[in-house]
Amino acid sequence: MKTAPLEYLAHAAGPASLPTQRLEWALIALVCAVMIIVAALLVGALIRRRTGARADPSAIGAEAGGMPWIYVGTGLSSVALFAALVYVMVTLESVASPRVAPALQIDVTAYDWWWKIEYRDADDASRTFVTANEIHIPVGVPVQIKLRSADVIHTFWVPQLAGKTEMIPGQINEQWIQADTAGVYRGQCSQFCGAQHAHMAFEVVAQPPAQFDAWRRAQAHGAAPIGSSALPNAGKRLFDERCAGCHSVRGTDAAGMQAPDLTHLGSRRLIAAGQLPNTAANQLDWIQHAQRIKPDSMMPSIALSASEASALSAYLATLQ
Repeated sequence: MKTAPLEYLAHAAGPASLPTQRLEWALIALVCAVMIIVAALLVGALIRRRTGARADPSAIGAEAGGMPWIYVGTGLSSVALFAALVYVMVTLESVASPRVAPALQIDVTAYDWWWKIEYRDADDASRTFVTANEIHIPVGVPVQIKLRSADVIHTFWVPQLAGKTEMIPGQINEQWIQADTAGVYRGQCSQFCGAQHAHMAFEVVAQPPAQFDAWRRAQAHGAAPIGSSALPNAGKRLFDERCAGCHSVRGTDAAGMQAPDLTHLGSRRLIAAGQLPNTAANQLDWIQHAQRIKPDSMMPSIALSASEASALSAYLATLQ
């Protein structure tokens, strides 16, 4: 199977997005054709107006036979609009559901302003886990996405994989996605949801099935023991005091429910819902200056001394 580099792909990459992309280009072509025809008619009318300025206006209309052309134009417009409506309905039907039953179900809950991702396994509870802002899927198979909102209306949108689906408080909506090529696909909330709406992104990482299975097995485990090293242990104590009220780390006492699960923080490409590359320096920058980076988010800016920053960074580095 051909594998694309891990970068954002700018084309339709799955069966749920290709019909929508074709519809988009067809509607763009229709709109452009209408604009060109209207502009041409306007220019023609202006030229005729200029050349026949001294003539009787009623005579000009009669000579041009304008009235029949009105009927022709109205008829053509009606046919074009009806054809566009039929094409839209056919496209909606073609992407409403996959041809085969989804091989995987993922629950996505939108918060101001991040994404909670839950992988459930009804047959094996040990394979159920939670992550954040990064969805992994196997290549070539449809994946069912159940969408919820924890606060306001959001919209789940991965342009290269599917169209938009609203996430409404108190309601569960569904969508399916499928990637035919391995790679990283950018997702975004496309419904204005508050001050950091534009900074509420996520990624869909499509992997060959074997790599996806390995990733899923690793994610299902709790955090690895940190051993007896003094610095990571000091960082864990600091994390428990200042961070565990909101964040959770499976396998430890940290069980916060209001912020992203950090059990395998080090495995993610980005942090802060797509704002920063996931590096040790950016992790500390986010912790200490969250309100500068993402104003009005629920993440507070936490003041740390140099020794505290070093200890906390050492502990976060163990969350692989």
